[in-house]
Amino acid sequence: MPPLPRLTLVVASLWASAVAGAAGIGGPAPAEGVLRIAMTAADIPTATGLPNNGFEGMRFLGYPVFEALAQWDLSGHGLKPALAERWEQDPADPRVWTFHLRRGVTFHDGTPFDADAVLWNLDRYFKADSPQFEPQAAGISRARVPILAGYRKVDGATVQFTTTEVASFFPYMAVYLLIASPRPFEAAGRDWTKVPAVPAAGTGPFRIVRVSPRESVELARNDAYWDTGRRAKLDGIRLLPIPDANARVAALRAGQVDWIEAVPPDAIPSLKQADFTVATAPYPHIWPWIFNSGAEGSPLKDVRVRQALNYCIDREGIVTLLAGTAEPASGWLNDGDPDFGTPQNRYGFEPGKGRALLSEAGYGPAKPLALTVMISASGSGQMLPLPMNEYLQETLKTACGVEVSFRVVEWQVLLNGLRARPDAPGVRGVDALNISSPSSDPAVMERYFSSARFPPAGFNFATWADPRFDAALKALAETTDEATIAAQTRIAHERLVDNPPWLYVVHDLNPRALAPRVQGFAPSRTWFVDLTRVSVR
Repeated sequence: MPPLPRLTLVVASLWASAVAGAAGIGGPAPAEGVLRIAMTAADIPTATGLPNNGFEGMRFLGYPVFEALAQWDLSGHGLKPALAERWEQDPADPRVWTFHLRRGVTFHDGTPFDADAVLWNLDRYFKADSPQFEPQAAGISRARVPILAGYRKVDGATVQFTTTEVASFFPYMAVYLLIASPRPFEAAGRDWTKVPAVPAAGTGPFRIVRVSPRESVELARNDAYWDTGRRAKLDGIRLLPIPDANARVAALRAGQVDWIEAVPPDAIPSLKQADFTVATAPYPHIWPWIFNSGAEGSPLKDVRVRQALNYCIDREGIVTLLAGTAEPASGWLNDGDPDFGTPQNRYGFEPGKGRALLSEAGYGPAKPLALTVMISASGSGQMLPLPMNEYLQETLKTACGVEVSFRVVEWQVLLNGLRARPDAPGVRGVDALNISSPSSDPAVMERYFSSARFPPAGFNFATWADPRFDAALKALAETTDEATIAAQTRIAHERLVDNPPWLYVVHDLNPRALAPRVQGFAPSRTWFVDLTRVSVR
């Protein structure tokens, strides 16, 4: 295993020296019943009702506070009703979906949840000339729900959506449209920058009490939560942005936090010996490089180059680097997933095959392939991006003569790049983005890989197009038959492997460390966690 280069050490040192004061570490002991969570983000997620900072923002300042019409089933897999009691697809026009809203629900500020509140939020995301339009939230929502053509109020408890195309997976997109109370926006003088101080109000099991920019967010239990079976045991939660992994471990050991995300592998044995719990579990999370194959003159336009890179990386070495908290990835789905299919390529560490493909594409010792990759120092689901990327850099150089350099940016800048065109100023000269991705359902597959989802209409940053993939995606979208959906998903995934738009590296096992006083936590098969079952002694 190659040693960690200077880049990792410098960034870690800078964060470790600055983060304690910024995060409030060293302050008073927590109140009884308050869970303190150290996130990987460099700043707190936006606290207006639809958080940024990727799915880590949704995990901690999204679903615990704000809810959607449908929600993830955190005790199983798939979706279940939330602010809508049920929904159905119109058999006469399958582009139309009707959601029947839950009655008797109120926001944290006491105002009623109803169809008017739903439409207010939809206008906030999708109607640029509405008074409540919020550009950042709109950008996130439009990318996650790119097929929404329209919506209307049927009555006070019924809302209808129309999609641009038939999509059996539309509810898996609707789950990301969080609903917030309109009142805080009015109380803030219709200024979104002032809403966090009001604060924003949702319908979830926790409510926002205080927002301290770049420092923390304080949440308190919502004693009036509509789902009486899921009322929280905790009195409150304190969210702290601590992007440096070593600083998170130090805060946990010092008793300043109770829960840390993305545990550094070398800290796991000693944490376990000190009676901390290190929880891991498979969940739909792929850690890749997303190729910028659409940029003018990109060497990645050649499928042989993309296949070669997938044969040139040592995934087992990355797993060892991560102390077994990940699994090798040879495709977008986990290798053992029943929908993986039977592609012609099964990527392992085969440098000879990789060099041969590069040679066919015109690259070799006389003309080495050179790539620039945009990466972050931390962020939602990014695991340990600096040492992992430096390991890939060393392996690609040694095994296949590929020269790799990095452009290190803040996590949110990287996310913004994902929604940019391949030759946009912010990503010009970059051959790939290192952004981890969910791999949970066909709706995500559609957003990242459909030829209709080139930015800004989706997350297909690679501007990758494969007719056989698109045909399979269309077939699964136009049926509700589970067997057909599974069969077409397998065909679609085979194309993702054989004509790879990404460099598939590892599937994350989602390690997090918990202090002994944390009780009741159970990992979910989704990116999200059920904090209502957690308690602290």
